[in-house]
Amino acid sequence: MNVKTIETLIEIRKKYSSPENANELNQKRLTNLEKLALLVTEKIGIMGFFFIIFTWTVLWLSWNLFAPMEIRFDPYPSFVFWLFISNLIQLHLMPLIMIGQNIQGRHAQIRADHEYETNKKAEKEIEMILSHLENQNKLLDEILRKLK
Repeated sequence: MNVKTIETLIEIRKKYSSPENANELNQKRLTNLEKLALLVTEKIGIMGFFFIIFTWTVLWLSWNLFAPMEIRFDPYPSFVFWLFISNLIQLHLMPLIMIGQNIQGRHAQIRADHEYETNKKAEKEIEMILSHLENQNKLLDEILRKLK
């Protein structure tokens, strides 16, 4: 390593300023609709929501299979109303979940860029420290040679 090519700590800090918090940066960039899409993605993409839908489906189908014929509202074998509601839920939630996942992907990219900048700065600082240590080793060797 050539000491002349190594940047000083002051130069490194000027060149690589501390990046902004990736989470705060992402939150500032979100519109209200994007926040809604994220909320839906985070609340729908959990096992609790799956169990709610599963329970609703089991209750609906059980009622319309086993209840007395006069009080069934969506009788077997068609289950047309259940299919209609299920399709409405899917048609509305799928695009929202996809939008939320795209927003989460952008956030992941912001974090990756932040980590890359941090790593570049750390690499330069480590390089400077190693250069400094090599210089100290040379000085110590020279002192030891003079003492002998």
